[in-house]
Amino acid sequence: MPVFSITGDIDPFLHVSLAHGEKIYCESDAMVMMEAGLDLKGKITGGLGAALMRRFANGESFFQQHIEAVRGGGDCLLAPRLPGAMQVLDVGARQYLLSDGAFVAASDKVELKVRTQSLGNALFAQSGGFFITETAGVGQVAVSGFGAISQLEVTPGNDMIIDNAHVVAWDSSLRYEISVTTGSSGGFLGNLVNSQTSGEGMVLRFSGQGKILICSRNRAAFQLWAQRGAQQ
Repeated sequence: MPVFSITGDIDPFLHVSLAHGEKIYCESDAMVMMEAGLDLKGKITGGLGAALMRRFANGESFFQQHIEAVRGGGDCLLAPRLPGAMQVLDVGARQYLLSDGAFVAASDKVELKVRTQSLGNALFAQSGGFFITETAGVGQVAVSGFGAISQLEVTPGNDMIIDNAHVVAWDSSLRYEISVTTGSSGGFLGNLVNSQTSGEGMVLRFSGQGKILICSRNRAAFQLWAQRGAQQ
């Protein structure tokens, strides 16, 4: 099985070692360096329908990069689109749901499937709209977050409420629902007004047993800040 590891302290690389015949796939333009024993091809993973669904789910490129060790073993370095940390998740006993733009790379035995969300989550979430990406199979998947990444553990009776824009990936066994505020009173319009005036935004409430990866930076807020700076 390909070996995934993170190398570097600031804006690290994903380092992948492949034995002869092994292969991985990654987001378009993720490849930074590869040794001569490896081949790189652009492919539609899972067929046309699956590629369209993933495109709608989390904004992935229609074509993905496939790297295969065809002339012996070799190493490659990959990098995500946005600056920040990465983390490698073991897929098999646990499966994960991935937020928009979190996917970096996966071993070829890992499949990215697309499933539908509830209407409420779809209308307000930044995690795929009506569709969301879920891992399947056995292997490893690398995800990235804007800024630093931290891991949280949800336990029964100890729900966690997390700003939607900071969620990277979470255990598929967790239950989650989206809200416009952490408050429980005031009705939908009152909660919406409170959310806007407090700057809180959308939040996800997780319950059950499992882990969540969060990132320190809000991509949308950073983009807005950068746009305002450019206009001044």
